[in-house]
Amino acid sequence: MERLSGLDASFLYLESRSQLMHVSGILELDPGTVEGGYRFEDLRSELARRIAAMPAFRRRLHDSLMNIDHPVWIEDENFDIEAHVHRVAVPAPGGRRELTELCAHIAGQPLDRSKPLWEMWVLEGVGGTGSDPLAARSAPGRIAVMMRMHHAGVDGVTGAGLMAQLCSLTPEPPALDPDMVNRSTGGAPLLELAASGAKNMLMRPLSLVSLLPRTLPVPVKWASRARRGEAMPAPFTAPRTSLNSSITGHRSIAFTQVSLDDVKRIKDHFGAKVNDVVLSACSGALRGFLHDRGELPDQPLVAMIPVSVHEAEIGATLTEGTNKVTGMFTRLTTDVDDPVERLRVIRDRVATSKEHHGELDDNLLRSWAQFAPPTIMRVGAKLYGDKNLPDLHPAIYNLVISNVPGPDFPLYFLGARIQSMYPLGPVFHGAGLNITVFSQEGTLNMGVIACKKQVPDPWPIVRAFEQDIAALAAAAGGSAPPTHGDTA
Repeated sequence: MERLSGLDASFLYLESRSQLMHVSGILELDPGTVEGGYRFEDLRSELARRIAAMPAFRRRLHDSLMNIDHPVWIEDENFDIEAHVHRVAVPAPGGRRELTELCAHIAGQPLDRSKPLWEMWVLEGVGGTGSDPLAARSAPGRIAVMMRMHHAGVDGVTGAGLMAQLCSLTPEPPALDPDMVNRSTGGAPLLELAASGAKNMLMRPLSLVSLLPRTLPVPVKWASRARRGEAMPAPFTAPRTSLNSSITGHRSIAFTQVSLDDVKRIKDHFGAKVNDVVLSACSGALRGFLHDRGELPDQPLVAMIPVSVHEAEIGATLTEGTNKVTGMFTRLTTDVDDPVERLRVIRDRVATSKEHHGELDDNLLRSWAQFAPPTIMRVGAKLYGDKNLPDLHPAIYNLVISNVPGPDFPLYFLGARIQSMYPLGPVFHGAGLNITVFSQEGTLNMGVIACKKQVPDPWPIVRAFEQDIAALAAAAGGSAPPTHGDTA
């Protein structure tokens, strides 16, 4: 039995039919590397074999009326691989738009909380004919996989770790650790669950006493930094756009690839970091997107950038839980027209945000999340996202942008060579757009997911991202064409 931390549980409490709290990933695979050829049934059987040594894939939520603390994870004694792995065909001609429309529909479905909170969709029929460059280069029989995991059970680091266990450096099936095979995560004895929950609740006042001295200086120091122009933007100071209203459960998805060599040449030429280049190109893409909609604000957009705190020293009260993450706020450069100047300005703005964020307690957010009250959070999320109420609340931030480093060598997913991988995070009421970039084997992969009400077609955003990278690469002394090209 493993109890969820307050931050883990908050993703459960905040979830609704419109605000879905799972993270996803789309993998484009070459099944030609699979030993003996690809068959869906064989792929599912190999996945079941590997999951036998991965208890995290077999645990489900458990709670009871006697439990006054956050829920726990327990072993699903009725685990059935067929309830988690599904097979569907991409509509012809199987191009990128057909693939992402299908994935967007899947992303808009809630996960079943009575089972382990993950599922995998094997998408066959990728490729075919038509004007889509991906389809043109794809051989018949190519497949894609969409993986979904609930945020209560994974963050960026742990999610990447679980995916890595399903991958290998060669197509051959790896041997399993015999000590992990069918290792149980345990059940949930009623009395033990109630007793441990009561103990945790009784200890909360002591935790609060130690937490207040760490928290009270934060706004004072923040204000002092702000007066000196050395602070990251505060929550609720972002300009309001159409991206910052309540969301529905419908999603839209787009993705692309650019050359990682181009990105590295840009960062070396201008004395920046890869993340600066990413944020600059995202700023350019969002500037063009909002300008075309006639709603580009004079004030720069504010992005929330997730930051892993897995390496931070944690106290005894924080040893539980999966999500070890906090957030850094930074102003983008949507207020700057020239691509090169955008990069120079974002470099300075991000440096300011990093310096300020570095002074904050890495575990402050997680510590306060331990006090997350389920009922109040659910009611608050419902009111915040009520479509019958006007969107009068200020924007906490405008969107989420994540930059996840990946491997620079070939990987095989259940024996199939991974050609590309696009992570997709959740979207929230008040911030209906999420951009994630992932470096992989010489490319920078960009995944965009949004509330369809706010962004019906996200493809112009990825096209503009490609163009911004190309413009910066040209300014840095040459560029390669975008991997996928224009699909308009």
